[in-house]
Amino acid sequence: MSATLAAATSTGEAVQFWVLGTVAVLGALGTVLMRKAVHSALCLAGTMIVLAVFYLANGAYFLGIVQIVVYTGAIMMLFLFVVMLVGVTAADSLKETIKGQRWWAALCGLGFGVLLAAGIGNASLSPGSFIGLGQANAGGNVEGLAALIFTKYVFAFEITGALLISAAVGAMVLTHRERTERASTQRELAEQRVREGKHLPPLPAPGVYARHNAVDVAGLLPDGTTSQLSVSKTLRDRGQVRDVSTEALNDLKALEQRSEERLGRAKDALDRDGQEAKR
Repeated sequence: MSATLAAATSTGEAVQFWVLGTVAVLGALGTVLMRKAVHSALCLAGTMIVLAVFYLANGAYFLGIVQIVVYTGAIMMLFLFVVMLVGVTAADSLKETIKGQRWWAALCGLGFGVLLAAGIGNASLSPGSFIGLGQANAGGNVEGLAALIFTKYVFAFEITGALLISAAVGAMVLTHRERTERASTQRELAEQRVREGKHLPPLPAPGVYARHNAVDVAGLLPDGTTSQLSVSKTLRDRGQVRDVSTEALNDLKALEQRSEERLGRAKDALDRDGQEAKR
């Protein structure tokens, strides 16, 4: 059976498998080995797209579309946007919050490898126990998939759904915190700011008088220096604030010089008019 399938594989299918399989493996390795979280997420997205192409090439059109729309297009991109918004960098702390999690991860990975090897070995040793795609997709790919999910694998499907729901509820419970004390009113917060001697009026907006409106550009004071209160403390701690004070001071000096030249020319013109009037 396996020899027949290998002989029926065309050259185009073989080239597609080895090229895209190499890309998928490189993407998986990049997901683990990349230092930046954004690069790891992009590598994982590339691997998911290659898997979708494999599904489509093997006639599993429903799985291929779900792989692109749900996993790559929704879940993976949502994760990527969250990582980019949070701003995870290589400089962040890599200290483990749960002791021994790397050993548990290695043990789980080894167990998954054993199960994968056992499945591939079972498929290689008993090829006659499997049916072809034409028989599995009889009546359509979606209909065949639905028949398997809701008949042969209905129990596993329901258990997986219950597990996902339990995980979602558990995440909501762990992230939700009940307030244990009364919330301060607006007047109490204002009085506290006065007692602590903090900046009483609203903080200046970033990029004021700086010819930029980005959040990482500090606003400028009347003398051309930057106001550190106009940018987030997180950006200041990371050293990601762009300094435009030198450029602004140069523009201010050029403006003062032009103003002095114009005032000088206007004064000279008034003096000439006065002398002509006396004559």
